[in-house]
Amino acid sequence: MRILFLTDNFPPEVNAPATRTHEHCKEWVKEGIDVTVITCAPNFPRGKVFEGYRNKLIQREVVDGIKVVRVWTYISENKGFLKRIIDYLSFMIASFIAGLFIKTDLIVATSPQFFTAVSGKWLSFWKRKKWIMEVRDLWPESIKAVGAMKTGNIIAFFELLEKRMYKNAHKIVVVTDSFKETLINKHHLKSTKVEVIKNGANSDLFYTIKKDEELLKELGLKNKIIVGYIGTHGMAHGLDFIFKCAKKVSDDKIHFLFLGDGAKRAELLKLKETLQLNNVTMLPSVKKEDVVRHISILDIALVNLKKSDTFKHVLPSKIFELCAMEKPILLGVEGEAKELIEKYDVGMAFLPEDEVNFLDKLEKIKNKSFKAADFERLKNDFDRKNLAKQMLSFIQAL
Repeated sequence: MRILFLTDNFPPEVNAPATRTHEHCKEWVKEGIDVTVITCAPNFPRGKVFEGYRNKLIQREVVDGIKVVRVWTYISENKGFLKRIIDYLSFMIASFIAGLFIKTDLIVATSPQFFTAVSGKWLSFWKRKKWIMEVRDLWPESIKAVGAMKTGNIIAFFELLEKRMYKNAHKIVVVTDSFKETLINKHHLKSTKVEVIKNGANSDLFYTIKKDEELLKELGLKNKIIVGYIGTHGMAHGLDFIFKCAKKVSDDKIHFLFLGDGAKRAELLKLKETLQLNNVTMLPSVKKEDVVRHISILDIALVNLKKSDTFKHVLPSKIFELCAMEKPILLGVEGEAKELIEKYDVGMAFLPEDEVNFLDKLEKIKNKSFKAADFERLKNDFDRKNLAKQMLSFIQAL
């Protein structure tokens, strides 16, 4: 069987979409599937092409048995709505053209931005092959949730496009139970059309290890209680709220560590300076392998999003990687994510953007003991290899 996978994020990028696609496709190759991924030159989130790559018309490589075709796109930093839309449109067109010349039995196109899905739909029509839409985010609802754009004609167009893509796809894969409920109740899709394949952790990369003493020494954080946020510093993540809370933390043993890049990082650096936060360290993003070293030194893992009803439906993928390394989660997300950490008893949730509640839960989680057995249960239920096989079975059934 041959699968053509369309995604605008792929390693060496280290964000959640790139990781999910890579790890799923890698497992499919092991199962004997011929997988080709069409993507762009790695550039997320800084909008600068990674070393060793060029943004040229087409370039090919093989990654873990996956045939990777990189196409030219208009590259922009992960901020500025208009530039991002041009970026998305350029990938839509380039991936469609490249896809016409690749033999396949089935097409998978992944969101959150629906222009990739448009390319999948077009290729499905011209190649007379069925296509699956993977929905990792309820887009364009998430645009409105972060305040990137107000309701208007453009949003109305995106919502129309959203409905058409859902209707046209032969099958849909979503990453949370809430997403499936939304597609069934709001968009009136049949439950048999939608499959839930949640995110998980790569157990070969993320597992319990001792704290990296060398890194602690290098960062000057020995004997500190480290509260760490690792991931994109974007509009959705509400990290300015965490910085303001850090200013109110009186315990000088508690130190906040932020690792990553994104649209809001420059603003956060200025805010750190303005607030004179001596208990905050900010580091740029690192390779996936080095992320493990940084997670190892955490005592508490922070997962945060802005307060929004839209985010009650999401399940941040970083939760699974952090829990795979047995780091208790301090969660600023309501809904399905909160239900998950409470079900497995692997952390505590605070009310998003509620300073008093955050400081209270920080004090409580600092003194709470968590059981290794609870983390093990979660790891077993969300092992990425098993999830990849579940998705492949769903694809093969189509």
